Amino acid sequence: MDTAVTHAPTAAPPATGPLRVTLVVGSNRHGRFGPVVADWLLSHLRGRDDLTAEVVDVAGAELPTSFERTPEATAALAGITPKLAGADAFVVLTPEYNHSFPAGLKNLVDWHYGEWRAKPVALVSYGGLAGGLRAAEHLRQVFAELHAVTVRDTVSFHNAGASFDDEGTLRDPAGPDAAAKAMLDQLVWWGRALREARERWPYAG
Repeated sequence: MDTAVTHAPTAAPPATGPLRVTLVVGSNRHGRFGPVVADWLLSHLRGRDDLTAEVVDVAGAELPTSFERTPEATAALAGITPKLAGADAFVVLTPEYNHSFPAGLKNLVDWHYGEWRAKPVALVSYGGLAGGLRAAEHLRQVFAELHAVTVRDTVSFHNAGASFDDEGTLRDPAGPDAAAKAMLDQLVWWGRALREARERWPYAG
């Protein structure tokens, strides 16, 4: 007598193609230096075949701290949330304010939850002598709570204002360019691995 063989369903093949990366510009202070570093970052993101990039800028996010879904908040989120939800990975650019990251960045992060889950985050910081590294380390704790994975390597600019000329060009690009490549290589590895994992198995967190 023939015995029927039942095959388990085959998982869908993982998505291929470039990773969708959202760059979050974390400063909204008047006279901020962030756009200079953001332009440098975008040149690296857009110069790679394995990444496609778009931007969320905290300075353009009119989000209240009350977390009330007012019409104004809903309108602001309509331009932000889809860019976070559709991303496979993130690069978060932060200055350091009083040994931590800006309140506006924390507010934008806190308005979202599932958009960050099971995705990798690369951190780029700038500041004075510390280069914003204390802000980056605080962000690692926040993203861990949101079930995101921060990549090990970062890029930091010590005395950032002196690192770029008046045209926004790095005076000595060798070190930052090498650091950016190492960080983005790690982001791509984690981005591909976690994208495939999310597609094959629902995240259990």
